[in-house]
Amino acid sequence: MILYIAEKPSLGRALAEALPKPHKKQDGCIHLANGDVVSWCIGHLLEQAEPDAYDDAYKKWRLEHLPITPDVWKLVPKKQTRKQLTILRQLVKESTQIVHVGDPDREGQLLVDEVINYFKVSAKKKKTVQRCLISDLNLPAVTRALKTLRSNQEFIPLSTSALARSRADWLYGLNMTRLCTIQGSKAGYNGVLSVGRVQTPLLGLVVARDGEIENFISKAYYQVWAHLRTSNNEGQNETFKAKWLPSETCLPYQDDEGRVLSRSLAENVATRIKNQPATVLNYFQKRKQQPAPLPYNLSSLQIDAAKRYTMSAKQVLDTCQSLYEKHKLITYPRSDCRFLPIEHLKQANAVTSAIAFVCGQLSTAVLEADLSLVSKAWNDKKIQAHHAIIPTARKLDATRLNSFEANVYQLIARQYIIQFYPAYQFEEKQITLEIAGGHFIAKAKQPLKRGWKKLFEKKKYTHSSDEKSELEKSELQESLPSLNKDDVLTCEDASLLDKQTTPPKYFTDATLLAAMTGISRYVKEPEIRKILRETDGLGTEATRAGIIELLFNRQYLKRQGKQIVSTLIGRKLISSLPETATLPDMTAQWESQLSSISQSKMSYQDFMSGLLGQLNELIPLVDSSGFAALKGEGKRKTFKKKQYFKKKIKK
Repeated sequence: MILYIAEKPSLGRALAEALPKPHKKQDGCIHLANGDVVSWCIGHLLEQAEPDAYDDAYKKWRLEHLPITPDVWKLVPKKQTRKQLTILRQLVKESTQIVHVGDPDREGQLLVDEVINYFKVSAKKKKTVQRCLISDLNLPAVTRALKTLRSNQEFIPLSTSALARSRADWLYGLNMTRLCTIQGSKAGYNGVLSVGRVQTPLLGLVVARDGEIENFISKAYYQVWAHLRTSNNEGQNETFKAKWLPSETCLPYQDDEGRVLSRSLAENVATRIKNQPATVLNYFQKRKQQPAPLPYNLSSLQIDAAKRYTMSAKQVLDTCQSLYEKHKLITYPRSDCRFLPIEHLKQANAVTSAIAFVCGQLSTAVLEADLSLVSKAWNDKKIQAHHAIIPTARKLDATRLNSFEANVYQLIARQYIIQFYPAYQFEEKQITLEIAGGHFIAKAKQPLKRGWKKLFEKKKYTHSSDEKSELEKSELQESLPSLNKDDVLTCEDASLLDKQTTPPKYFTDATLLAAMTGISRYVKEPEIRKILRETDGLGTEATRAGIIELLFNRQYLKRQGKQIVSTLIGRKLISSLPETATLPDMTAQWESQLSSISQSKMSYQDFMSGLLGQLNELIPLVDSSGFAALKGEGKRKTFKKKQYFKKKIKK
């Protein structure tokens, strides 16, 4: 008997539809016509054991117990799903072959693997386990997946990576939470002080940003713009502006970002260049093109949905799960990949046809798409367990979608369609001039062929790749004249602009997610920043939304309109902790190492020994005096230690 173990009931039912009928549905499983069985987990059926499972003494929270580090890790059944675990136990025992049908990511891999391991399946039988990767719950996609089963042994590194992360969360979260709660209590704080491997550095980012804004002192700075006129033999001329580039002699009058802080210096330059000749030092003109942005992974989708529809990360994830499981309109949503398998090109016609049916606003875009184009998104070498989030070939009446579902589907569909549009073409021009001994620069970017950007012409749908800083937008001109080196122009006038430095902006859902996916920008250590530039990320696609929500639930963060700000308790907690625990450096490096484990570039043992070493160094740095700022804060009923640790320690 072949036993198919799906990650959840919805996946199990979709799987059964592609297998021999008639079916006989029983409690917790579906028996197939050929004698095989489909069953399922209900998320994680097992969880890390409580500390007192290792030693009764750990029921009391004491400093002398820390760090608690199990020699042999224990998993225990979750009470609410114990019945399903019992059903699976019997089915596994009866089976001659097991097919692992967890979701196509490292958590999905671990979730079923840990059940198989918990039942002590023999090594011989374990080697025969096959892996089925399903990223689309529609019948044709499930049927294709069943025809391309792989050995589950191929995915051991992925499972090991998830296991390492799970245990790292337990070790760090449990020990640091107990430590800080005990020390906080001594200092007069009432309640549990939750600390996590990812949640605390993320809170630290928000607290640091809030502090920068509150302590920001605006400074005046100045720009000089030259107003230039060209002329030719026919008496025709064109006008444009060029910005002053201060020389090295002006450094004493500039800030760290090169802004001129002396008004008298800027006034002197403006006066000096009026009615003076301007000589072209360099003229640069080049046609460029920008290919269509890649299809979405979860984080990039959450960022765009937050910008356009003010949706939180959790709202986007929940909406995606509904589009995937309930409506079967999109592929697996918890993907961290933005590429597609070349084989999937065969389905392009069916997928675009479904898009036109489900989303009438995109029907014209579908008609104008060139399905013969192959964008850089189609790349088998970039595919591991799963591919980018795209629409499926299912056609569904759009009236069955709520507004969130319709909006998110439209984003995903548009991002897919643009893979069949030509590149955006534009011309860049740059002119460097010398006027009265000073250097000036003018820049222009002129669209030539809209290409894929045609689908983003409405302001509401401006693509994130178009976004520039206010400064960059203000300095780009629509067009510039064609010139040659050594041409002489006339500076007819000059303008002096009074500017004010502005504080950084408060985090929003979009920018906080962007910070998590691009964490290297916030890492202090240059060497770590260099390592993380290509592989950075705080948390995973599947966990980021939950981590952000966790900080709100624990009242460390709050919303002010679209802005996300830290609360008093959140700020005081960060100020009470050693800096190492509040910065993303250590955690971001761990994420990079976890990724290396999944690629067989690092061992589980090396990762865990490094983590334990860092934990042992950190514990002595936390004492009650550091928590003095939290005296009198908190409520004892906010968290209950016993209940808190019955739940899995979250990051």
